[in-house]
Amino acid sequence: MRISDLALAAVICLLAACETVKTSDDLPPLPPMPEVPQPAPIGSVQMASVDDYPDERLDLPVTPGPFQPSWESIEENYPGTPGWLREAKFGFWVHFGPQAAGESGDWYARGLYDENNTRAYPNHLKRYGHPSEVGYKDVLHTWNPEKLDPKWLTSLYKKAGARFLMIQGVHHDNFDLWDSKYQPWNSVNIGPHRDLLREWVDACHKEGMRYGVTFHHEYTWWWWQTAFGCDTKGDKAGVPYDGHLTLEDGKGKWWEGYDPRRLYGIDLREYVSVGPPNVVPDAGIFYRHLDYARWYATQWALRIMDVTHRYDPDFIYTDGITQGPFWGDGTGAGFKCNAMPLVMADFYNRTLRDRGEVNTFSVVKFRRPTNGTVTTEEFDYPDQIKTEQPWIRETPVGDWYYAPGFVYDAPSVLRFVVETVCRDGNAALNIPIKPDGSLDEACVRMLEEVGEWMSVCGEGIYGSSAWKVPAEGNLGEDGKLVKLPGGGLGKKQAEFKFSPEDIRFTLGKNGDVYAFCMAAPKGGQSIAIKSLGTAAKLLDEIKDVSLLGHNGKLEWRRDGDALEITCPQEMPFDSVVAFRISF
Repeated sequence: MRISDLALAAVICLLAACETVKTSDDLPPLPPMPEVPQPAPIGSVQMASVDDYPDERLDLPVTPGPFQPSWESIEENYPGTPGWLREAKFGFWVHFGPQAAGESGDWYARGLYDENNTRAYPNHLKRYGHPSEVGYKDVLHTWNPEKLDPKWLTSLYKKAGARFLMIQGVHHDNFDLWDSKYQPWNSVNIGPHRDLLREWVDACHKEGMRYGVTFHHEYTWWWWQTAFGCDTKGDKAGVPYDGHLTLEDGKGKWWEGYDPRRLYGIDLREYVSVGPPNVVPDAGIFYRHLDYARWYATQWALRIMDVTHRYDPDFIYTDGITQGPFWGDGTGAGFKCNAMPLVMADFYNRTLRDRGEVNTFSVVKFRRPTNGTVTTEEFDYPDQIKTEQPWIRETPVGDWYYAPGFVYDAPSVLRFVVETVCRDGNAALNIPIKPDGSLDEACVRMLEEVGEWMSVCGEGIYGSSAWKVPAEGNLGEDGKLVKLPGGGLGKKQAEFKFSPEDIRFTLGKNGDVYAFCMAAPKGGQSIAIKSLGTAAKLLDEIKDVSLLGHNGKLEWRRDGDALEITCPQEMPFDSVVAFRISF
């Protein structure tokens, strides 16, 4: 039977409509990378002043809702950081990706192109060859973490006391660890051929674990400038590294069809302060590359929105050292736009639509107190209680990426957690995963010890708040209370000496005060806690004192000077111990 012309026209119109109408979950395609000018001589161009350029607004759709893509709208509409973060209090950071392949610690991909780097460059020469012949793109091609088992690891982390995971989505190397719609250089297309983010997310769902995804690709356009250089001495002096390669250069090679510019970016060394020896550029705008900068910021935002739309994280994290990505300053140098509040507005509106409430948050690293954001303390602990904004103290065991010879010390981890929560923070610890996806045996033993302690003493950690004072104890040469040294957890932290008089306090969600001795007293030893004496006027009547992990009664007395506790002959732990004070 022949369909009528009118009916056929109706069908054609209907099909056309189906092709053009997008659902609310659809994101727009990424425009082609714009043409860029030929590079000027290195260091010959001064970046334009940030003050001379407006804060641009990206032309991207935002999920409908009360949040608009501006900081003002975020501040006005955000209902407050969800209570689950305080309840969780302790989590692990899955800071893992192909840079682990170099076994050179953090920033391996940048360092392999720096002949003055004493670890990454020689390690790369030994493992892969010269970076003019075998570059980071080739590391990606061969990287295969075949022993990586997110289900087993997430279960292990949970047993170790973790209540949330921070999962790396993309580091400064610009390689997406998911089935990325906007970055062809990703772990599904290249390397392991696995959607690693999906595996971690599924494992978190199985364990009932909260999870966030971290994004570090704001750094990429200045971080990768080493790849455009060359050796200055030796047999390869003057031979360009592979950052200069083009799409056409890949014909007949394993990376045919993959544009190196989508991995390494473009050569921006013409701008003063961009590229070695500088680490972070000076403030300014890449005024000769505004079209590219606009494209780059658009791609940056779309990659995050791709994850929030498809992987439903409980929080997102952006790296940086300034007020937000694309700020024109610090790690956000080069361009000014609303990319950060845009992805946050879309994220919060989607959460409200899909969950019925906004129980998600955004970590904007080191941003000033802003409703809707959580900040971080990466390098050290605050001296005092910090409550003006929720924060996460983040640190690695050893380094942010794996290298041989790390020190695995459970007491250091426990002290790291206690030093953080007594100041009202949340602790996130990076566990170094080996290039093949496995853990050192000493690392597994460390996690098991941490889990044993958390199962007993976690009542003073989970859901806790800072008490009236964070700590008491010995003073250092600077007149301040001694505390665990900052930085990653290593030999320095493991060998740092505390005494039983070094006390940290928390207020449990049950209303009791917890006093943590940063070094366990000996059996039968008496300790005096001055902050709990009557003269301190911080507590009224004390009803009972107990030691977590000990079943018997304790002898204690209180006077104006202190609360004095006599420890039992058998102590439950030989590192950190916790007393519960009921009042």
